[in-house]
Amino acid sequence: MSNLASRLDQFIDQCILCIGDLMLDRYVYGQVERISPEAPIPVLHVQRETATLGGAGNVVRNIAALGGKVDVIGVIGADKAGEDLAKEFRALTDVTAHLFCDPLRATTQKTRFIAGGQQLLRTDREKAMPIELDVEQKIIEQLPSAIKKAQAVILSDYVKGVLTPKIISETLRLAKKEKKIVVVDPKGRNFGRYKGASILTPNRKELTEATGLPVTNVVEAEAAARTLINDFDIGSVLVKLGAEGVCLVRKDQPALHLQTKAREVFDVSGAGDTVIATLALSLVSGFDMAEAAELANLAGSIVVGKVGTASVTRDEIEHELMHGEALLAENKIVGFSSIADIAERWRKLGLKVGFTNGCFDLLHPGHISLLRQARAACDKLVVGLNSDASVKRLKGETRPVQNEAARSAVLASLIDVDNVVIFGEDTPLELIKVVRPDVLVKGADYTVDKVVGAKEVHSWGGKVVLAQLIEGQSTTKTIAKLKK
Repeated sequence: MSNLASRLDQFIDQCILCIGDLMLDRYVYGQVERISPEAPIPVLHVQRETATLGGAGNVVRNIAALGGKVDVIGVIGADKAGEDLAKEFRALTDVTAHLFCDPLRATTQKTRFIAGGQQLLRTDREKAMPIELDVEQKIIEQLPSAIKKAQAVILSDYVKGVLTPKIISETLRLAKKEKKIVVVDPKGRNFGRYKGASILTPNRKELTEATGLPVTNVVEAEAAARTLINDFDIGSVLVKLGAEGVCLVRKDQPALHLQTKAREVFDVSGAGDTVIATLALSLVSGFDMAEAAELANLAGSIVVGKVGTASVTRDEIEHELMHGEALLAENKIVGFSSIADIAERWRKLGLKVGFTNGCFDLLHPGHISLLRQARAACDKLVVGLNSDASVKRLKGETRPVQNEAARSAVLASLIDVDNVVIFGEDTPLELIKVVRPDVLVKGADYTVDKVVGAKEVHSWGGKVVLAQLIEGQSTTKTIAKLKK
């Protein structure tokens, strides 16, 4: 496990070409407090809306999050959703998007309405039919240079019409010529159109539909996968079995069944995208097929613990490899990038995120009281902790008494604290912008207009809480007493 973890940096700058059906995933979050008088349905009081890349776009997002570079080829409509989707791609680093506009089709959108962490309704806007011939030709003309540049190709097929038989066959032909692997997330009943692909990654249902064989257990999954390998000259099949993990079936080799780790599942949306992204990136980064399948299975098990279409980072995979069943969110001391993801996941579950900060040198009853009041004002509490260098600038050369490792460990041991993030600036403003708390807590020795981050928190609908202080309690006074 630690051997795999030490090699994850090999993901960095590996280039993958992703071709497929792009979607825009919209999320509408709110609260349900009553039933409509017009019909027996809940009334959703909308609080916020977000949009993110879905379909093949989520594959791209996962590769980028893992440190890879991506060229993506796809189709959008001449509409607002297409513009939003293009904007999402521009926000990603190391992603080159070749987006072809088909004015006769709408950009595929999936909108999910969520309250209290539960999905109430999903609406789809799409035109699932083959793309126009002139758009198809433009994509085919883009393939030679794109395939030559990439280390591997992913075909992300959601059967919306982008991956036409001609585009698939030309991709497979050019990839074979350039000796590049092609990994396919397949859909539909006719897997013959993927003939000659390096790897297929069907789930249980897809494998059953394609072969007509039952897939109720690992043995049946292997048998069905070998049918695909023999009938369509497929190199390997990685069968996604949900809670049972994955089954890797290779030509002329024994099957390998990798169990998934037991954990609470929040959302399986996009888990297959995470699996295929991690698998392809692992293979071009020097991992063998069994190792790549292990990493892909692990990444998939991490992402189902998140809400909505989401991605996985190298840090999260490394943490799982190094610490077994401990989840990154359960490791309370985290960095900026991790806390952004954790806080967003909490909000998607309908939880109120709180934030407070300080040096917390020599923890005393005043600190405990502040943290307890902060925790009472929210569902999850993030504590920003000044780094050693920051404390020294603020308090003087003799401080802190305890270094940041000790101070963060003590804070993390408290039941009222959900996460600790160390920041090196003199103020926590940048961290507050990352966490985007619903509640910002500071001691009552401040006024709201003097609280760092108050303006920003108010701008996104949050509030500032001033906690009551215990008189006579401070680290400075404690140190003074010790010197007497």
